[in-house]
Amino acid sequence: MSASPALRPAPRWGGGGAPSHRRLVEDHLASLPHGLPRLRNLQELHAQLLKQGLHRDPRAASKLIASYALLRRVPACRRVFSAASAASGPHAAATTNTTLLANTLLRAYALNALPHAALAAFSAMPPRQRDTFTYSSLIKALAASGAAAPVRAAHAHVAKLGAVEDTFVGNALIDAYSKTGAAPDARKVFDEMPDRDVVSWNTAMAAMVRQGEVAGARRMFDEMPEKDTVSWNTMLDGYAKAGEAEEAFELFQTMPERNVVSWSTVVSAYCKKGDMEMAQVIFDKMPTKNLVTWTIMVSACAQKGLVEEAGRLFTQMKEAAVELDVAAVVSVLAACAESGSLALGKRIHRHVRLRKLGRSTLVCNALMDMFCKCGCVNRADYIFDTEIVEKDSVSWNIIIGGFAMHGDGEKALDLFVQMKQQGFHPDAVTLINVLSACTHMGLVEEGRRYFANMETDYGIRPQIEHYGCMVDLLGRGGLIEEAVDMIKSMPWEPNEVIWGSLLSACRLHKNVEYAELAVNELSKLQPSNAGNYAVLSNIYAEAGQWSDMAKARVQMKGTGSQKIAGSSWIELDEALHEFTVGDRKHPETDQISEMVDRLSSHVKHVGCVPADHELIVQ
Repeated sequence: MSASPALRPAPRWGGGGAPSHRRLVEDHLASLPHGLPRLRNLQELHAQLLKQGLHRDPRAASKLIASYALLRRVPACRRVFSAASAASGPHAAATTNTTLLANTLLRAYALNALPHAALAAFSAMPPRQRDTFTYSSLIKALAASGAAAPVRAAHAHVAKLGAVEDTFVGNALIDAYSKTGAAPDARKVFDEMPDRDVVSWNTAMAAMVRQGEVAGARRMFDEMPEKDTVSWNTMLDGYAKAGEAEEAFELFQTMPERNVVSWSTVVSAYCKKGDMEMAQVIFDKMPTKNLVTWTIMVSACAQKGLVEEAGRLFTQMKEAAVELDVAAVVSVLAACAESGSLALGKRIHRHVRLRKLGRSTLVCNALMDMFCKCGCVNRADYIFDTEIVEKDSVSWNIIIGGFAMHGDGEKALDLFVQMKQQGFHPDAVTLINVLSACTHMGLVEEGRRYFANMETDYGIRPQIEHYGCMVDLLGRGGLIEEAVDMIKSMPWEPNEVIWGSLLSACRLHKNVEYAELAVNELSKLQPSNAGNYAVLSNIYAEAGQWSDMAKARVQMKGTGSQKIAGSSWIELDEALHEFTVGDRKHPETDQISEMVDRLSSHVKHVGCVPADHELIVQ
């Protein structure tokens, strides 16, 4: 970054040119929609400005750039900037409007998380054109890199110019440091600011919330000399994220003024806590609801398995003429995927088709993920083959992982080959799915080859998840000693997933020695998990080691917890029905038991016999 001789304060809007020209520009700017513009309207206005030659006016060009930036149309931002800059000439003086034009482009890059483009635009900007807004916009853009080093470099640069005391620059630095994980730097900037405004306090408080320091944020909130609605909502958000719903509600009740964000945050806090009854009460009392509020409630109900309630809310949302956008669809589908709410997921799919949202890659990816996790991998495959317009690496990972998850390893590996043929580069997730496919098919040699060549063929260094897949693959294949050797060779400490995979393999192959090793290690990581001793007890029983079995059962009781009973559930008519062993709470228990007996007799008749290593300890 080149130094500038002096840093000017940010200019205000100015105007030049003949009065008639200025009136034309004002009329066109007034016709731009407030808030998020519609692309078609914006393009029509742009065409009018081009026709009349007004697109070169810096004020009109700046407004166009800002509007295109909101719609993520960065190439259009660049074209508008280039046309207006060319009209000014390469040696244009530092005027209010030329600075405004360059600053608007910087803000566009910041909004669209393009730090490298912002840095290039800043370097190309004559030093005499830079002001405090220039540096604050640059700092906001650099925060998108996720690294604190570029922000520190910009900080050092503005400190040399004496601009670090400017409130706009200070606020940008606090926000950028907090977003790049440098919370101490953010606090230092705040503490050293000679002049703070309400934005400074809000930004510093939001930085503490982002770090999970809710108590510290509350102290700062109480010390604020002046509060606005953002201050109250930031503190509410801190409580909501920490799962402290009661504290959020207590603060909410004392707010001098509430907006839809305030109400939505408290609803979200109770949803996160799992108190859906209270969330519904607050939701019903809301004076106005927006898309975010509806999405919070529908997603939370779907995530909690309240499929019928989620469906009812979804219907009400449509009746209220609230249109789902891409972000809302993805959020609801993610909740459906987590809870297995297939019926609601299908309704969302129909809605997506009707509203033409299915052209979005994000939506199609969310649909495929939901169908895969709800057991309908063929539906996911249909979307992948016929509905998705533009596939990305995530699309390939989802469909490969879906077939691997459902035991069709051959199809998963075929898709992996197609992925590479179509020019997509596999990533770490892809290789996890590939190794999982090899596990389900028992392809030990192929799995070894993929794992060994990850770094040379794809530039991917194996992570603990890849080692976990290999331990599972080797263990299922009966190569338990090799699996143990791999665990010992890992550059990380094995976690409970690794040892759990080994224990499962030992149960499958009745290996007492390494089962004892696995349970010993698991007892350190999960001291209160009785299930590990239950599995070991069963392995001892199958080996006829009855005294060891008795010891394992004593250890199981010594954990102070019970093994959680496994359960099965089925979705019928948008309602989930859950069953556990010996459960007779369902109103149609007798009919269900009768059908299970008939199915059991049938599978035995056709030759299916239960494996002899079933769990003995329930």
